[in-house]
Amino acid sequence: MSQPPEVCSGAREMSLLRSLRLCLVARAGTCPAGPLQLQSSQPRHTFHTGPRLASSASSKELLLKLRRKTGYSFVNCKKALEACSGDLKQAESWLHKQAQKEGWSRAAKLHGRKTKEGLIGLLQEGNTTVLVEVNCETDFVSRNIKFQQLVQQVALGTLLHCQNLKDQLSTYSKGFLNSSELSELPAGPETEGSLKDQLALAIGKLGENMTLKRAAWVKVPAGFYVGSYVHGAMHSPSPHNLVLGKYGALVICETSERRANLEDLGRRLGQHVVGMAPLSVGSLDDEPGGEAETKMLSQPYLLDPSITLGQYVQPQGVSVVDFVRFECGEGEEAAEAE
Repeated sequence: MSQPPEVCSGAREMSLLRSLRLCLVARAGTCPAGPLQLQSSQPRHTFHTGPRLASSASSKELLLKLRRKTGYSFVNCKKALEACSGDLKQAESWLHKQAQKEGWSRAAKLHGRKTKEGLIGLLQEGNTTVLVEVNCETDFVSRNIKFQQLVQQVALGTLLHCQNLKDQLSTYSKGFLNSSELSELPAGPETEGSLKDQLALAIGKLGENMTLKRAAWVKVPAGFYVGSYVHGAMHSPSPHNLVLGKYGALVICETSERRANLEDLGRRLGQHVVGMAPLSVGSLDDEPGGEAETKMLSQPYLLDPSITLGQYVQPQGVSVVDFVRFECGEGEEAAEAE
């Protein structure tokens, strides 16, 4: 007696399902990692969540630490850590080397572009005072903290150079460094390379041509005092007593005793040198001159033109013996004309 069609159809479906189950079980037994493996409902990745999160947190901490220490972008810091297998010290060194390569490359491309702007930096420590000039293309960049840090490096490098000079001071000493001499100075005890390396890094970061133009230093023994003034002064955001501006002057005075008002007197003398731009000190015996006078002591005193600077200084108990004056961008116009 034949079965109804519905029963035959149901039997065939049951037979197919049993065959499929047997096939799946067989495959699961021979290929445990295959895509058809029978699994529990709990996701496999939950067994690895702890270690993975810890590793991720550690990498993020390293990245933040490298970023804070070097100031380079997160992208570059990540590249450095990957290239150095997470070694922080090696990553820092890698970043500096890459930045220096890029800086020198950019410096070569920008070489020759005019650098009329920039800053004068004044730094005093003990009996040593330095005045430096660093130039850039635009006033916008001169206000950038990275450019100001470069000026600071140059001032510190010059100061260390001056302090390392072995000389027995019986009177004051004064010296100048031109652009090439300045470039070769060591950057300082906490910084690798020379000042020209720091210049290349700054060019790479800020994208403008820059030059280390010049520096002057003065050392004085007891009985001398260095007055100073920077026009448009702004103090650098650094632990060092660096003053920045567009004009700067140092005035060397000889005095028989330490006077209470020497700092104020030195600042006034510096203001006169910046404003009147003398070419020499001259003598108290020189005849008073007018606005065109180039001898400092014979010039009308900047803050009181009714007397000469010599007449202002004489009652103060000091003698002006020398001075240095820097004006940012000075000489660029003349160089262009030539």
